[in-house]
Amino acid sequence: QVQLVESGGGLVQPGGSLRLSCAASGFTFMRYAMSWYRQAPGKERELVARISGSGSGTNYADSVKGRFAISRDNAKNTVYLQMNSLKPEDTAVYYCKAAAEWGIVYWGQGTQVTVSS
Repeated sequence: QVQLVESGGGLVQPGGSLRLSCAASGFTFMRYAMSWYRQAPGKERELVARISGSGSGTNYADSVKGRFAISRDNAKNTVYLQMNSLKPEDTAVYYCKAAAEWGIVYWGQGTQVTVSS
């Protein structure tokens, strides 16, 4: 049974930091590129960051470059998103996604991040 379980969301003040985690099970984790997406109310889901299966390649949305960092621990089947210098516009539900080269995609259930004073 495939599972992606996000955690680490919450309420934080502008300028603060949060670290999201996504624990994976039920598939060969290192063979999947992992991504974080987010969806704010009334907006489409957007890609935040992506990391290759080996962890050697990363990509970021322009809006988070220099503030967010994606990483993975293949021994723990976990991907992380370190979010620093948070802004109110970062408020959204953050989703973890696993994608294989052959087209299979899995999604987590999401975790809420709220940036507000």
